[in-house]
Amino acid sequence: MLTYPEIDPVIFSIGFLKIRWYGLMYVIGFLFAWWLARRRCKHPDSPINAEQVDDLIFYGMLGVIIGGRLGYALVYGWSQLTSDPFYLFRITEGGMSFHGGLAGVMIAMWLYGRRLGHSIWRMTDFVAPIVPLGLGFGRIGNFINGELWGKPTDVPWGFLVNGQVLHPSQLYEALLEGFLLFVILWTYSAKPRPYLAVSGMFLLLYGVFRFIVEFYRVPDAHPGYLALGWVTMGQVLSLPMVIAGAVLLLMAYGSGRAAEGKT
Repeated sequence: MLTYPEIDPVIFSIGFLKIRWYGLMYVIGFLFAWWLARRRCKHPDSPINAEQVDDLIFYGMLGVIIGGRLGYALVYGWSQLTSDPFYLFRITEGGMSFHGGLAGVMIAMWLYGRRLGHSIWRMTDFVAPIVPLGLGFGRIGNFINGELWGKPTDVPWGFLVNGQVLHPSQLYEALLEGFLLFVILWTYSAKPRPYLAVSGMFLLLYGVFRFIVEFYRVPDAHPGYLALGWVTMGQVLSLPMVIAGAVLLLMAYGSGRAAEGKT
């Protein structure tokens, strides 16, 4: 058993300005995304060049922040939003939805891809391997905030929190959806792959990892468990990702698609 260190979520304050660990984790994630995109754009089949990386990251940041916050507020934080509309803007206090952020990034890549003359999937094939590290740092931010804890457990790596030993589900997600997914996708995309394949691999693996972790994570009070005493909103939203990822991979490698183009 480990004892949760009760980390102050605020690093330091200057007057009314508070610099929080959660926000810092997002900054670190975006910096890594920028650095990885600079490396990835050197591939001969990259849809963007080095000069376009800054614009790509800017579009991606808007998608993550707007989509992630809207998704969380509408699905998980509806009661707080209806009682306090300004809750939507208190993003540094936590409360971001991956699935909302994914939708936001896909819209952002569609818009930026149109500007460059590329399809949305050409853009997502490029960005998919640079996303997971940001997800991992975001989950570390959840851990520092002391939120999204897992169910009670007796495993030796459980954390003592308010008198209960709990699964550190935030760290499970950081490991699986963040760092492990990054290693797999970065390695997989190091060689030319068929159009749609990298996007499909991202959706499939993230969906599987998130679906598994949801068995150990306590769902948000709203909406709680949706069915059977164990089905969560995270699983409901992740299952279509698994299906979509499998379909994209079948399309990428089947019916001669692999010969149409590499990404």
